[in-house]
Amino acid sequence: MRRLIIRPGAIGDFIFSLAAVKCLNTDSLEVWITRRNVPLVRFADHVRALDSTGLDLTGITQPAPDALHGFDEIVSWYGTNRPEFRAAVSNFPFQFLPALPPADCPYHAVDFYLNQVTPFARNSSDGIPRIPCDSSRQDFAVIHPYSGSPRKNWPLARFQDLARRLERVMPVRWCSSNQDPPLPGAARFSDLYDLARWLAGARLYVGNDSGITHLAAAVGTPVLAIFLASDPAIWAPRGPHVRVATVKMKEKG
Repeated sequence: MRRLIIRPGAIGDFIFSLAAVKCLNTDSLEVWITRRNVPLVRFADHVRALDSTGLDLTGITQPAPDALHGFDEIVSWYGTNRPEFRAAVSNFPFQFLPALPPADCPYHAVDFYLNQVTPFARNSSDGIPRIPCDSSRQDFAVIHPYSGSPRKNWPLARFQDLARRLERVMPVRWCSSNQDPPLPGAARFSDLYDLARWLAGARLYVGNDSGITHLAAAVGTPVLAIFLASDPAIWAPRGPHVRVATVKMKEKG
């Protein structure tokens, strides 16, 4: 079988669905994914960045791209809520899936995505997203004090205080992205797999509810995830070495 998987979304969205995507691995697997996430897909026969496929204009100014031809099955978390897209690709073997769990989802997001693919999965999963890295564990901690939403961020001063305490035990290194506020001395990686390998070498990772926190958990690093706004029962990182701290911040004023 030749199968195509289309998965939009940020780092965390991809990692939450990673176990499900791997369950769909088959004789020939192609994955179309957000450009930044492309380096993290190490198990497919071919990977393409979504913005190179023409899908965003399909049903609007362009017909379905020729690249959709030749697949026996197309599992897509893209276009589920776009009627014009669904109409434009109606002659192709699409299986459309909701991209996000509902607000009242009764179980973890990883299980939500696994349940979606159960009817056509060829492989099983233990429900833990994994990204194998050939890194050896070293004696340092990583702190990433940001996320995609300010309301998820524990105050930087709290992270700095925690870093001072950790430095009594091991060196502390800081991590940030180009989208984060300036953080002097922080490590930045343009390639997510390079970041994954660096995180895999850490003895400990501490961060907010963010894609980088989920990435650290997926490479097997011990993680302390700090949750301020999201429900950890649905959105906490998955892994045997993950601990979650739920923090309630006082309202200002």
